[in-house]
Amino acid sequence: MINLKIGVIQVGDILRKAVEDRRKKLIEKLIAFNVYKKEDKHLFELSLTELENEYRGFQLYSHPHGDFGSIQFY
Repeated sequence: MINLKIGVIQVGDILRKAVEDRRKKLIEKLIAFNVYKKEDKHLFELSLTELENEYRGFQLYSHPHGDFGSIQFY
């Protein structure tokens, strides 16, 4: 196990904060689509991966050129 410290903050803390920040942004975006739950779980109960998958689904569904046959720019 690697235990790196940057000043007083550990790398694990930085990663945890990045994941939590990403989760919050995805929750805000899903709420903008009027999504508050997935099945029987509230958004804040979902993992980052579950939130990303849910958001990706709404992006594809709501964008007129978002299906598999469309040109995708990354």
